[in-house]
Amino acid sequence: MRGHQFYEDRPASGLLLMRELWARLSPTLRASRERVGLALLCLLTAKVGLLCIPFLLKALVDGLDTSADQLALQVVLLLVVAYGAARFSNTLFGELRDTLFGRVTEKAMHSIGLQTFRHVHSLDIDYHLNRRTGGLARDIERGTNGISFLLRFFIFNIAPTVFEIVMVAILLLINYGAEYAAVIAVSVFFYGWFSFQATRWRTQYVREVDAADSESNARAVDSLLNYETVKYFNNETFEADRYDASLDVWERARRKNRLSLFALNSGQALIIASSQTLMLGMAAVSVNQDSMTLGDFILISQFMLQLFMPLSFLGFVYREIRGAMANIERLFEVLKETPSLQLKCTNETLAVTDGRIRFADVSFAYTPDNPVLQRFNLEIAGGETVAIVGASGAGKSTLSKLLFRFFDPTKGTVEIDGTDIRSVNLGSVRRAIAVVPQECVLFNDSLRENIRYGRPTATDEEVAEAIEAAYLTDVIERLPDGLESIVGERGLKLSSGERQRVSIARAVLKGAPILVFDEATSSLDSHSEQAVMSALRTLAGRHTALVVAHRLSTVVDADRIVVIAQGTVVEEGTHHDLVEANGQYAELWRVQRE
Repeated sequence: MRGHQFYEDRPASGLLLMRELWARLSPTLRASRERVGLALLCLLTAKVGLLCIPFLLKALVDGLDTSADQLALQVVLLLVVAYGAARFSNTLFGELRDTLFGRVTEKAMHSIGLQTFRHVHSLDIDYHLNRRTGGLARDIERGTNGISFLLRFFIFNIAPTVFEIVMVAILLLINYGAEYAAVIAVSVFFYGWFSFQATRWRTQYVREVDAADSESNARAVDSLLNYETVKYFNNETFEADRYDASLDVWERARRKNRLSLFALNSGQALIIASSQTLMLGMAAVSVNQDSMTLGDFILISQFMLQLFMPLSFLGFVYREIRGAMANIERLFEVLKETPSLQLKCTNETLAVTDGRIRFADVSFAYTPDNPVLQRFNLEIAGGETVAIVGASGAGKSTLSKLLFRFFDPTKGTVEIDGTDIRSVNLGSVRRAIAVVPQECVLFNDSLRENIRYGRPTATDEEVAEAIEAAYLTDVIERLPDGLESIVGERGLKLSSGERQRVSIARAVLKGAPILVFDEATSSLDSHSEQAVMSALRTLAGRHTALVVAHRLSTVVDADRIVVIAQGTVVEEGTHHDLVEANGQYAELWRVQRE
């Protein structure tokens, strides 16, 4: 699944979805079982109070209608107090229920949100290259909110309303006969049948609205993240037109959704009005024939109000639950994503002693018809600095991705100190490697915290040492707030060269035995480049360094330079030896110098 393929209008098994939801939430619910039990007790107490109200009203009306002596007045006052107490208990225990269970729903949202966050971070780079940030963020938000809604309303609205319907039907059957209970049963049946059918019909429109909402949000976020590119090409109007087109789709989907909702609400209202009219008409005839008291009429009227108000709300809840389940389904589609990287369940960690790296007969292709590396062989000794050079598309950056295990080779092995990196814990492999990428993207935080991100537990003294090693001191002195300066979203308040030096400081702070520089100096000016190269030379003896380079001037001091073309090694040696050999490296060197 990539992009928005999970918006296809395919029926999902509600039972399977609920089973999966229960499996994910049961640990949280079990941990809060006392709180859930108290909430259910409050719910039961509130419903008992609500069922008592019509009987108290009946007794109160009949008492007022039959006698006015002192004793009857005391009874009437007592009934008034009892009616007030029943009303208050219904509200009080309802609020207590919501307060007690609110903590449970918050913990459930916390748990699912954290699971999703961790899972998305566990997915491989291929997923993140294809995802759309805005749409994914919206799906996660709607999914967690849908879980909260489902928990609260399924437990505290659907189940209690069904209980209340059954109790009212039984009470009417016992006290007034089968015809009153039959009206309740038939009207509830038709209401439920119509709501179910109509909601199934309009679920497609809910899906369309959600898909259009995610698409328009993704479009807006994508445009804002690329704000500078929009400005460079003067494409504000173009971006606005594309966003306008997305909003047109959203508007049309909302319109169809609104019209379908109108049809659903109208049908439900007709069923409720017809049943209430019929029930009250029957009661009015009975009162007129003296087979019922005025209090009985009030009791039936109150029961109808109490029953059909939550039943009407139940229609809304059912519609929302269908929408919530569609949102949860999309969230679970994200959670079902599996990385293409095959990870072994092992606690064995990579033990780095010398930092030797070996690519043994490695073949790799991003797509089957486009091979990048073909039986590639390379050995790097511990502490050696090796530069990888070659034309664009030769496979230079792919080597760093394979070493860091963003991908696995289709054939061959990548080894560190003789250990196949696929056979050990992935986290231990990545802890052993510090990468300075071609493009450094920073968090919208202080410069200090962005540097400390290389090792969040580092002390201020260690951060200062990393700053000095990356030649960042002059940059910090120029900033108005020094290390506390906020670098802006993606670090755009800093120049590309300054961001690159922050990236180098992070890598130094990580303290990994293997350093990978992936075109790390490509965006630096000559002065910054020389400063960074001085830092690299300082680090060279203490780390194994793999330097992927396009600018050959940055790697002339490397212990060894490896030239690759079409995924294989074609030359290797020192800068002097390769220039003397007058091969591909010498040609690249001449072109760049000219």
